[in-house]
Amino acid sequence: MSKRIINISDSIEIGNLGVMHLKRYWQKCQLKKDGSLASDAFPEEWNIDITLLSALGLGLEQTLKEIYNTLKDFNDFENWVLSINDGELPKEKIEQFNRYIHNRENGIVEGEIEKFLDESDISFWNENGYLIIRNVISGQDCEDTINAICDFIDIERDDPSTWYNDHPARQGIMVQLFQHPALEKNRLSAKIRKAYEQLWSRKDLWVNTDRVGFNPPETSSWKFPGPKMHWDVSLAMPIPFGLQGILYLADTASNQGVFTLVPGFHNKIESWLGSLPPSVNPRNEDIYALGTKPIEAKAGDFIIWHQALPHGSSPNSSELPRFVQYINYAPLDAEVNEVWI
Repeated sequence: MSKRIINISDSIEIGNLGVMHLKRYWQKCQLKKDGSLASDAFPEEWNIDITLLSALGLGLEQTLKEIYNTLKDFNDFENWVLSINDGELPKEKIEQFNRYIHNRENGIVEGEIEKFLDESDISFWNENGYLIIRNVISGQDCEDTINAICDFIDIERDDPSTWYNDHPARQGIMVQLFQHPALEKNRLSAKIRKAYEQLWSRKDLWVNTDRVGFNPPETSSWKFPGPKMHWDVSLAMPIPFGLQGILYLADTASNQGVFTLVPGFHNKIESWLGSLPPSVNPRNEDIYALGTKPIEAKAGDFIIWHQALPHGSSPNSSELPRFVQYINYAPLDAEVNEVWI
């Protein structure tokens, strides 16, 4: 049997929308879908793929679901991208992204990085690998976002009988809501961006289009489904610098399904991995035994952490649900380990 020749468009090729890399991204997804490419093919293009979606205001899970289940061809894909953007793409973001694809140089963003975080913040960060940044958005913006989530999944915030309904946008405690003015306003919070810029020591960062979370109290018929403690990064050493973040939309107590992590583990992970027998999968170890800490915080507070920290959500034993939004900033050329361990 002859080996199939796989042809993929160059990243500079464009379609009707004039967006570079979009056709290549579509083709890669199609080839992975039919098994012609491994699911982990082209790991060196991960950041380009993610930044493409960020420039277009698209969520990763949202886009893959449409590509794999609904869209028939590239023309369909472009029309869907346009519809998500209400018929008009963000011109400045697309031009910036296209310049990168054409030149393979991330655009320099002028201006001095503001020292938003003080010396005590940086000291705490270096030791613990996370920070709680207070009041990054207003109480009204929190309320508007919670109302958007409740409307989207058809629940009443003050009516527990509605919290466990079956809705196609709910995946465990994750809610597949990506586009909404309230979410976009939060993503563009000046305080959140300043914190990311200072920790990255650069201004050429892209904000992602991520989803939201709703974690109701456990009942006799509904139990916390996870995610439990985990990493979202390859454990191949060295783990490159990278950040993640979560915005609390309501006051969240320590028993309210809070975000949980292992403080300081970015300073210990290499030695810990080295202490494990070669046959052991570190992801299957008892991560809770490493010293987890639930992070209690107020509405409008933002938690940012180093991606080397194991982290997760937790069972909600309170009487109130947890509402959150996931927000991250990263440069297009952020380092990614091409080997997944």
